[in-house]
Amino acid sequence: MPIMDMLWSGWGDPERAERLPDSVTDLLRELLGVHAEPAQPVKLAEIELPAARPIPLADIVGEEHVRTDDETRIRHARGKSTPDLLRIRAGDARSAPDAVVLPGSHDEVAQVLARCAEHRIAVVPFGGGTSVVGGLTPEADAFAGVVALDLRRLDRLVGVDTVSRTATLQPGLRAPRAEELLNAQGYTLGHFPQSFEWASIGGFAAARSSGQASAGYGRFDEMVVALTLATPRGTIETGRSPRSAAGPDLRQLVLGSEGAFGVITEVTVRIRPLPETRAYEGWLFPSLSEGVTAMRALAQDGPLPTVLRLSDETETMIGLARPGELGQSSGGPGGCLAICGYDGTAAEVAERRAKVRAVLESLGGEYQGEEPGESWARGRYTAPYLRDALLDAGVLAETLETAGFWSNLSRLYDAVRLTLSHQLSSSVVMCHVSHLYPAGASLYFTVVTAQGEEPLESWGRAKAAVNDAIIEAGGTITHHHGVGVDHRDWYAREAGPLGIEALRAVKDRLDPEGIMNPGVLIPPVGGSA
Repeated sequence: MPIMDMLWSGWGDPERAERLPDSVTDLLRELLGVHAEPAQPVKLAEIELPAARPIPLADIVGEEHVRTDDETRIRHARGKSTPDLLRIRAGDARSAPDAVVLPGSHDEVAQVLARCAEHRIAVVPFGGGTSVVGGLTPEADAFAGVVALDLRRLDRLVGVDTVSRTATLQPGLRAPRAEELLNAQGYTLGHFPQSFEWASIGGFAAARSSGQASAGYGRFDEMVVALTLATPRGTIETGRSPRSAAGPDLRQLVLGSEGAFGVITEVTVRIRPLPETRAYEGWLFPSLSEGVTAMRALAQDGPLPTVLRLSDETETMIGLARPGELGQSSGGPGGCLAICGYDGTAAEVAERRAKVRAVLESLGGEYQGEEPGESWARGRYTAPYLRDALLDAGVLAETLETAGFWSNLSRLYDAVRLTLSHQLSSSVVMCHVSHLYPAGASLYFTVVTAQGEEPLESWGRAKAAVNDAIIEAGGTITHHHGVGVDHRDWYAREAGPLGIEALRAVKDRLDPEGIMNPGVLIPPVGGSA
């Protein structure tokens, strides 16, 4: 099926672009001191690129699958972080590849990697293009060329094992199409991250993605039972059984590797029967601490909803917990809004909702009915479109996330909020607790501030400071966005010198010429760690 490309200068489908309500624009201008009108994005045709260097791959994939036109190169130049968008909107596409190559099989991928290693051409695996951590902007100045390896032609559901309840998928398959194909056979993957409408199966695996229904379905890396990796030196196939004691699990080495070791060409995942019904509801807690106590009770002792997330007071007040209705005040009391969602048969959903209700009411929760939950479900994929609207209004909006143990979550939350507030004096910082586990949870922050005269520089300083704060407060540098280039140096601190040395040894063995996404995930020798 033809694959639609995202808006080159923003997120998603241009036809679904959001416009901020006047009430929100006025509020932000007052809170953040936004006065000057921001510069409008340049036109695509105005962006100038350096001449493409020759890429000798047409004999492998076919001449029609090696694209060097400016528009295709620009569309593969960056991911979708706010700094990425600020640069591309200003016409900076210096990170554009020399060619975009579209292989059609595992064998073609393997041949492309071998050829690129021979000619010292850097390779950037490209799925949905949704990276927000610099995962598509490698450090490739030392190479003879750069190729974006677009996997969209590898887009098949290879097979479904109804006995084992697994499905084998190719990496370029976009998430909505994967769900459509599985639904037709009565199954679901159950993986619905905010990037769902555009992200790919290979990207989910490469970045250890976690979906909004992770409380019920688990993270993507927990779903994977087998995968195939093409490297410049050959192929690795993993997963003869669901679990094994045959040495360290090589699946876990490939998951989260972000294209630094090779290209994932096939993934086998567990699947679930398509639920008979889905239901969502809202709960209000007087404070974040009381809400977190309730979330922890469900995560540790059950029953666990399929979707479970808790917005702090600021996110609840602003309305980002219900992005589809941002700016429409409910006129209700303050506090922290929790969203619970349930998948299953009608009987299972009813039973679980009743049990969850008993727990939450006993811990101070006030039932808000289904409307807040349904509102969240309707707007669950709209927040990135709102970010584009904020950029148009002169506001810088960006997200960051971390995770920690329950006993340390309050300290981690305070460290991030205080650091951002100190670094960005006129800002609004919001957070929600999500992706809950018996031992801890993730914290997902959204910050909005005036762009100012040097938005990239000011955000870069703030981001570095908050990364320091996360490490010092005992959190992980990323829960599900990945490492890329943006988090790499802090990941090195988290993993430690010997850990990074071990990863370098793996890369040296699988990718001795260092062509795979150079500079992503693993610091260069002589750099951090």
